Amino acid sequence: MADSRHLHWGAEALWQELDALLPGLSVEVVASADSTNTQLLERARLSSGWRNAPATTPGQLDATPAGHDLPTPYGRRNDDTRPCLLVAETQTSGRGRQGRQWHSAAGLSLTFSLALPLHPPAWSGLSLAVGVALADALDPQAGDAAPRIGLKWPNDLWLMDGPGRGRKLGGVLIETVAVGGRRMAVIGVGLNVQPQPQPQAPEFGSGYAWVRELWPDIDAPQTLRRVAAPLARSLKRFERECLAPFRAAYTRRDLLLGRPVTTTFPGVPEGVAEGIDEQGALRVRAQGLHTLVSGEVSVRPVA
Repeated sequence: MADSRHLHWGAEALWQELDALLPGLSVEVVASADSTNTQLLERARLSSGWRNAPATTPGQLDATPAGHDLPTPYGRRNDDTRPCLLVAETQTSGRGRQGRQWHSAAGLSLTFSLALPLHPPAWSGLSLAVGVALADALDPQAGDAAPRIGLKWPNDLWLMDGPGRGRKLGGVLIETVAVGGRRMAVIGVGLNVQPQPQPQAPEFGSGYAWVRELWPDIDAPQTLRRVAAPLARSLKRFERECLAPFRAAYTRRDLLLGRPVTTTFPGVPEGVAEGIDEQGALRVRAQGLHTLVSGEVSVRPVA
């Protein structure tokens, strides 16, 4: 097993690279955290003075309840929306979508969250844009070569073993919370970097992959440096242009496209995926064309 004492994160160099993209950014690396998303959401709540502020998925922009007083800070500057990149070498209670656990081990995984204020014209498709940013950073496209990293709607990265076949490489969890009059987005990323002694979790029924299958000598800090700046640039571009500039890249990596799928969407237990629409919803053909938004819907390719 990798020894985290030999990990050199280069936080200052990473900060210097990212500060121009995200002014006011802080970069923090901790040995252990329950969940980097949980930690950053709690900080946002403390700065807003709304300790019970709900964490929502992008697009669920709950307003401050009637009668709620102006924010009062608890230990942090009032309405602090400065960006923060938080890396945990080990997560003890990492979270994935729909409450699933994401286990991590020091040196074998990369788990981090980036919190920043975002104000896009529309939030739909943010997880798809994040997936494209990560996949393009780890698997740069060369000519007409088939991509090694595929994207499984709405927030998973798979290492492809063949058309429609692959293993889970990582995932994305995006949550938002109100801070004053702004909305803080917390983008959580988990990537398998090296083989782990045991499978991640039951939902890894497809098997799991690791970044070293693409980059044999890479470690967790190097993986972070490879993806951090492209992620920051993509988030700022999404804030300006929404999903449109990412759709073509997503389609190239869409591992569900044209494949039979099963879904948890009521009335559409199975069908054939026909790609995403302008808002990032998944289109499934099953006695007509159905549009699935992410929410609590799960979609799996048929083996």
